[in-house]
Amino acid sequence: MIGSGDTSRALRACLAIGGLAAALFASDSLAVGLSAQSPADRAALALRWAPVHYQDVDQTGSHALGGGADYITRYDFDGDLDARNNWDRAGQAAYPLAAHGYYSVVETSTHWFITYLFFHPRDWTDSFFDTEHENDAEGVLFAIARDGSTYGTLKAAVTVAHTDFFSYVPAGSNWTGNAESVDGSLSFLTYQGAPHPVTAQEAKGHGLKAWPAYNINGDGVIYYPSLTTAEVPSNPDDRDVKYKLIDIFEPGGLWDQRNNNWLFAGYGSFAGDNSGGCGSGAIGCSTNSANAPWGWDDSNDGPGRGMLATDPVGLVTNYFRIPEGVSVGYSYNPYR
Repeated sequence: MIGSGDTSRALRACLAIGGLAAALFASDSLAVGLSAQSPADRAALALRWAPVHYQDVDQTGSHALGGGADYITRYDFDGDLDARNNWDRAGQAAYPLAAHGYYSVVETSTHWFITYLFFHPRDWTDSFFDTEHENDAEGVLFAIARDGSTYGTLKAAVTVAHTDFFSYVPAGSNWTGNAESVDGSLSFLTYQGAPHPVTAQEAKGHGLKAWPAYNINGDGVIYYPSLTTAEVPSNPDDRDVKYKLIDIFEPGGLWDQRNNNWLFAGYGSFAGDNSGGCGSGAIGCSTNSANAPWGWDDSNDGPGRGMLATDPVGLVTNYFRIPEGVSVGYSYNPYR
């Protein structure tokens, strides 16, 4: 574990070299022909581009679970696929909130599109003037050009913050705004020898943006990606926690469960009720309010519901002007 001051100094140093490291990584000529049709290759791509993830934590109020309500975890952290008991079981000692993140890789001949999802059992508040709901799932899409290097070059990101999307490009990216303006720059942190994008989620409602559009204010957790290790934060200010990556397309996984009416109330909408005190001390508790990637939607934007995950080519060509060729034919896309 490292202190917040040490982390901030390390982050500033890493961000300073992040652009150079990204460029060096992109120029790597040792292409191995990774294919999204291979589960092992999907995992390798997901690990390579998985974000270092800042999670702000609030310990205020009975629904905060001492900060635990802001920890990322599995949608089945309690060992079952009943999404309507997640609010109730969050915070119980029998169901530790081990850190996980979900990913899907979609492929064309010119690009990889990797969607990451971070799940919380509660979208909560300590204000009478706000609402709550059971389950929360927000995330980010990374568009990666297949440029002949092993893992390609990350060109742009689109994040999900509640019912709005926000777009970002790394420094030096030749992608620019199109139907939507670019909202900011995507920063990188060198982790295990490679530059990783840095994302952040707010406490309580868990909207997700590129760091530092959201940041840790006071207590918070910094999560680092792994294919093997899922850690539980030791406290609400743990700045070195590994989260385990899980393929959305794995057999029996989230996509395979899309028609499970214990987990989903409708297509792309997690089931959720108002049991366990959800809504007490607030305006109320809305039901069936969290969405899987194929249910994410910014209704003010052109692309339709779920396209961020299911048709990322359509979304990025709407959001960005892209100078390189973009194939519109998917060589791997189980969403379609």
